[in-house]
Amino acid sequence: MSDTSSSQALKDFISETEEIIGALNFDLVKLADAVETGDCDPDVLNGIFRGAHSIKGLAGMFGFDDLSALSHAMENLLDGLRLGKVPFTQRLVDTLFSSLDVLIQLIDGKSNDENFTLDLGSILAQIDQAAEGEAPSAEDPLAGLDIDPGILNVLTEYEEHRLLENIRKGRAVHLLRMDFDLSSFDQELAEITEQLKQQGEVVSTLPSAGEIGEKIAFKILFGSELSCTDIELLLSREGLDISTYGQVEVTMEPEDVVLEEPDAVPDAVVVTAERLPAAVEEADGGSSMRSISRTVRVDIDKLDLLMNIVGELVLSKSSISNIGDRIKASADKEVATELAKATRILERRLHELQKGVMDVRMVPVGQLFDKMTRIVRRVSNEQGKRVDLDIRGADTELDKLIIEDVSDPLMHIIRNAIDHGVETPEERRQVGKPEKGQVQLWASQKGNHVVIEVHDDGRGIDAEGVRRKAVEKGLISEGHSLSEEEIYDLLFMPGFSTRDEVSDLSGRGVGMDVVKNNITALSGMIEVKSTQGQGSSMIITLPITLAIIKALIVQVGDKTYAIPINSVLETLMIDTDVIQTVEKREVIELRKSTVPLLRLSQVFDLVSEERSDEKRLFVAVVGLAEKRMGFVVDELLGQQDVVIKSLGKALSFVQGIAGAAELGNQKTILVLDVAGLMTEALRGEYSLNV
Repeated sequence: MSDTSSSQALKDFISETEEIIGALNFDLVKLADAVETGDCDPDVLNGIFRGAHSIKGLAGMFGFDDLSALSHAMENLLDGLRLGKVPFTQRLVDTLFSSLDVLIQLIDGKSNDENFTLDLGSILAQIDQAAEGEAPSAEDPLAGLDIDPGILNVLTEYEEHRLLENIRKGRAVHLLRMDFDLSSFDQELAEITEQLKQQGEVVSTLPSAGEIGEKIAFKILFGSELSCTDIELLLSREGLDISTYGQVEVTMEPEDVVLEEPDAVPDAVVVTAERLPAAVEEADGGSSMRSISRTVRVDIDKLDLLMNIVGELVLSKSSISNIGDRIKASADKEVATELAKATRILERRLHELQKGVMDVRMVPVGQLFDKMTRIVRRVSNEQGKRVDLDIRGADTELDKLIIEDVSDPLMHIIRNAIDHGVETPEERRQVGKPEKGQVQLWASQKGNHVVIEVHDDGRGIDAEGVRRKAVEKGLISEGHSLSEEEIYDLLFMPGFSTRDEVSDLSGRGVGMDVVKNNITALSGMIEVKSTQGQGSSMIITLPITLAIIKALIVQVGDKTYAIPINSVLETLMIDTDVIQTVEKREVIELRKSTVPLLRLSQVFDLVSEERSDEKRLFVAVVGLAEKRMGFVVDELLGQQDVVIKSLGKALSFVQGIAGAAELGNQKTILVLDVAGLMTEALRGEYSLNV
């Protein structure tokens, strides 16, 4: 195999296993929820088992013996749990999470170096210890059941275990027999199975001798709390024959029922989500998501290349449009009209192509949110806290590259919410709160932006404590007056921390400034809201995409800038007489609200162009989240599609600039960082010198 094909195969392997890991992560959190009750959902357990089996198969194909050995050990442990041979305990769940962490480390390492490996001795020993169950009994546990031996003899070991589990739960065992037409039996049987699963557990489905002719019969072994009459009403099917064996007595030793004492069960995480991964939704033996969704994996680098080509076409279109304008002004009007018509057609097609490429780049934020469930569980357990994670809006879509760049800041915010915000169970009891805290992770689309909110119901932020800490660190003077919003902004100052001690998770005096810088680099904004004793919220506002955007082109002095149009609410021409000064800031009244002004000529130290009408100013009113501000410029030059290019690491320190863009006339201009300019202006960095 050539190096190129080998490299592509490795990328496919990483992509495939990442999808499986994502489903495993979500299912393991659901499995952890069930430890307290001891009632493990067989569909969830089977989904985890299939995931481990799939990784083992993929690893074997690529010769990754370490991955194969670990996933094989996980598969054996899960199989023992499925068959009731391994006790369902918190230790087992913790072992599965530890195994998943090692799997992720291995896969991540191999994405950079195929020869990467880890010492698996410790984790394999942990799996072996968790797999230690009781020796199988010599007695046949099904021997005393009053069920047709012909049925019992054909059950698999797993089906026998599920039958016993239903009996342990006090459910009645029903044997349903029904005939189907040969032409439609598969669809009808699937519909009936789905109906029954809503009311109990389908233990086994077996073919049976049917009527001679175009009929086929099946027997369904069904465990449920429904009575025979209830099932008849549920299915409403002619020729349905039901044998009910009742709540059969089974002699079980006390230790066979694996339920730990509530006090001995460590804290688990409960996840409620609007969207469940395919592994949970599929029935046993269902087809893979690939064949259902008809999806095709595409390397993001290929999409970037395609987007760059589209961007160059957009620039070419602008150049053609400019040439047409010049021809129209100086030459053949008929030719200029034809050229303008062709340009409009090209513009429509480019818009369709641009939209198509952007749609491919968009992915649901659920891909990001699912990763956070494991973080919540691990951090809450390490902190001795109990935390529910409530996920909403997981189907909201965002550019894939933005999702990747915001994942680390979001993880840090959630860690802080648990470490600094949510109290211990004892503290929560003392103040009359439920023992379990709650962290809410919500997403929603608002216009051309996506808003991600992280709420917690913890102790909130002590604004006065933050102010005192800022005074101690010399960030502000003792008598300096700050609004609550300005106090919260101090949390994002480099080196600022309200913790005196250092924890493994946070409180090191680093992190939140990096969080803000990373979000600002995405042309986003982060806001903090808090009520002491009730909780805190961190609200991140991000553009849907940073690829090709429509921008408002403005002139300040002799310089031209682009303002992303998704941040522009409206443009105004105002008289200088309407400008007022409040606390050293210029403001205007706009529809009964006060809007602060920011003169870009002052920000970038430019001399404004002399205009005939000095009493009128052009203002671009921009907004992010709930904040509004007016950018004062010399001229509004119109709108244009631009492709934002990074300034690179060498110029990353430049404030107020998001990147550069090329116009159709081959002129390069700077794109303004609206979020950064607004944040600095509201802090007072650009206040008037009066």
